[in-house]
Amino acid sequence: MHEHEHRLHAIAAHRWRIAFILSAIMLAAYYGFILLVAFDKELLASLLSSGLSLGILLGALVIVFAWVLTIFYTLWANSVYDSEIAELSHLSR
Repeated sequence: MHEHEHRLHAIAAHRWRIAFILSAIMLAAYYGFILLVAFDKELLASLLSSGLSLGILLGALVIVFAWVLTIFYTLWANSVYDSEIAELSHLSR
C-alpha cells in the first residue's frame, strides 16, 4: 500500500473511534434514563418545582445531551477530519 492509503486508513479508523465512543456515551445516557424509568419511578416522579418533575428534566437533558454530542462531532469533523482528508487529497494529486 502507498503512504496515502495507510494515512487514509488511519484517518478512517480515527473517525470510527470517535463515532463509536460518542455512540457508546449516548447509549449509556439513554439506557441509564430508561433504566431509571423502569426501576425507580418514585425518584423520577419527585417534583423539583410546580409542574417540573425530575423525570421530565432528565428526559429533556438526554435530548439536549444528544444535541451536544452531535455538535461536538460536527465541529470535530469540520475542523480535524475534513482538513486531514483535504490535505491527503491535495497530496495525492
